[in-house]
Amino acid sequence: MRIALNATILLSPFTGLGQYTYQLAQGLAARPEIDLNLFYGTAWDRAVRQAPVANIVMLKAGIKRFVPCAYALKQALSQFRFTAGISAHPPDVYHEPNFLAFKCDKPSVVTVHDLSWIRFPHTHPVERVRAMERYFEPGLRRASLVITDSEFVKAELMDVFGMAADRIVTVPLGVEALFHPRDVEQCRAVLQAQSLIYGNYFLAVGTLEPRKNLSAALAAFSRLPASIRQRFPLVLAGMKGWQTSDMEQQMARMVNSGEVRVLGYLPREELAVITAGAAALVYPSIYEGFGLPPLEAMACGVPVIVSNVSSMPEVVGDAGIKVEPHDIESISHAMECIVEDERMRTSLGRQALERSLQFSWDRCVENTLAVYRRAVA
Repeated sequence: MRIALNATILLSPFTGLGQYTYQLAQGLAARPEIDLNLFYGTAWDRAVRQAPVANIVMLKAGIKRFVPCAYALKQALSQFRFTAGISAHPPDVYHEPNFLAFKCDKPSVVTVHDLSWIRFPHTHPVERVRAMERYFEPGLRRASLVITDSEFVKAELMDVFGMAADRIVTVPLGVEALFHPRDVEQCRAVLQAQSLIYGNYFLAVGTLEPRKNLSAALAAFSRLPASIRQRFPLVLAGMKGWQTSDMEQQMARMVNSGEVRVLGYLPREELAVITAGAAALVYPSIYEGFGLPPLEAMACGVPVIVSNVSSMPEVVGDAGIKVEPHDIESISHAMECIVEDERMRTSLGRQALERSLQFSWDRCVENTLAVYRRAVA
């Protein structure tokens, strides 16, 4: 089967979307029956590229700021190059893994990860919302079939766009083998480099932006007794996003005291070790189409505190503590219980690890291939 996959997202540091596209591309490329052609915005390639350094985000932000209509110009150029590549090497199916599908006269599949720009537009930059409003629905309507990460997002598409259930296929994401339980010795070098102690810190992972609701994690952490905050600092791992000034002011005092550690964007290998060494992951996002960080923590045998909304209950099941994302007191209580009750922490970690075994990237790739076959047929 000849597959055209838009891999432009791989040109930016990997967040959840990048991980999804990368793992899918790697899985497809490894199959001898698949002829995979990857589109990188202006050119086509057979190679699956790795994530670049995080500084490219600053470059892109500068371009958007100083070049009028930068997104529209980029989209028009990309469409031209995409069409040329499709004409030169016609695929059996084109897969758009990142919401906004190009015009294509071949069978196509679009992955929709969430509808956050519709449900919570204030948590996105204005230009992103405008682009989604302009380009998303036409591509959605053209698609032969649509993939969602969760049943929650499938229901969202049916509700907002009136799509028929038989046009949408839920394909859950997976978790890398890189994320697995590790003991003190296996974590020692990485944790020492960050001045962290194994099992003695909370971890929050995600781009620093409004939708991830990390301000709630900070507020909950600030309510913990001083003795707990000093023994179990809150570690933030992720790229700086947008509208972060309020959050930076909120955590300034705790950063200065060492109670909050801001690590920024981490290489995957380092993130996996820091995840495995955490006492718990705190993930109070107000809206997620799936949520990879909780699954990755679960695969490390680390307890998770997650929101009780959107797709989170679907992913975590009964293997974590679910809280209302704006209930600061409940989040803080859950954090305190995990560090004070060792039996509870051990039990939750064991349940989390067992639950994570239900998800794999191999299964995700196989189920995605089944969608391609349906689209072609």
